[in-house]
This record gives sequence, C-alpha cells and structure tokens, in this order.
Amino acid sequence: MKQHKPLESCLHPGCIEAGCDEAGRGCLAGPVFAAAVVLKPGFRCEELNDSKQLSERERNRLRPIIEQSAMCYAVEMCTPDEIDELNILWASVKAMHKALSRLTVTPEHILIDGNRFHPFQQIPHTCVIKGDGKYLSIAAASVLAKTYRDEYMQNLHNQFPVYGWMHNKGYPTRAHREAIKQHGITIHHRQTFHLIEKQLKFEW
Repeated sequence: MKQHKPLESCLHPGCIEAGCDEAGRGCLAGPVFAAAVVLKPGFRCEELNDSKQLSERERNRLRPIIEQSAMCYAVEMCTPDEIDELNILWASVKAMHKALSRLTVTPEHILIDGNRFHPFQQIPHTCVIKGDGKYLSIAAASVLAKTYRDEYMQNLHNQFPVYGWMHNKGYPTRAHREAIKQHGITIHHRQTFHLIEKQLKFEW
C-alpha cells in the first residue's frame, strides 16, 4: 500500500455530505459508472485513496469496508447510447444524478470530483479538482464506481473475449484498438469511440 497524505473527512463538518465520482470516462466500450456515498460521522480509513492510486486488489478489499461503513451509497451508470447522445462529460454527470437520486438519506451538500456539474435538486454542491485524493467520501465513491464498472466489464468479457475486456476494462489499449480494427465494434462500444481523444480534452 502506497503511503499518502490522510484525506479530509468532509468539507462541512456536521453536514450530511455526499461524495460523487465516476469511472470509465476514457473508455472505448462499456458504460460510465458513478457512485454517490454518504459516510458516517467519524469514519476513518487510512488506506482509502483515489482509486487510480490503488491496486485492483486494494480496491476490491476496500469496497466491502466502504459499503458496510457508509450511511448510504448508490452506484449507477449511463449506457454507451447515452454517452453518444450526451457526450462523455454530461453522461458522467447524469450517472452521478442517478446515483444521488437513489440515496436513502438526502444529502445537505454534495462534493463532486472535477470541475463541472449540473445542480441536483437544488442541493448545494462543491466541485473539487482531484477531489478523490482529498476527501474520503469522494475517494469512497471512486472506489465503488471503479470496482462496479470493472466487474461489469469482466462479465461482458465472457461474451466478447476478443477485445480483452477482462484486462483492459474497455480502455483504449493497443490490443483493444487492434481488435476493433479486426472484428469491428459491438453494441457495447461507444459509436463515437474515434473521437475519444477529443472527449478526453473536456474540462473536468
């Protein structure tokens, strides 16, 4: 486990605060997943960090800890069709809205990883660039979004093994791009996959 600076428990102490993050923005295939997490007051977990800084094994170990320790959480997704219709940025925001709407406790404030968001039900929100490495609730959301999405892509791999989704999870590896050239795309590919370089330039 890499050593890292302990994350802040919340932005507004004494407030019911939900952290939100997404996984799968830069992929060629599969949905974008988002999670919303409300942690219990006093929750601490020294190992918890931005999911990208954790190994797959570490993320999978932390997932049940987050689920059992959270006041409430929800994980949702937007399909490739929704991504093609909205673009990846706003599909990510829509997935966050879906997750927030499923929380069993209404948050009084929302922490968003990134710098773009549409207001949700008039609840105040704060966008935090690289927030998954600063606040526990966003880090928790990043771990849930990532592990749920990875699991989803691993299950799809069984239907479409030639694309290597078990390993690349839909990201644009050389092997994945070569498989697309050789076999074409599936219903799980984003039709705008050739624009992925442009999509990754969205401010977030």
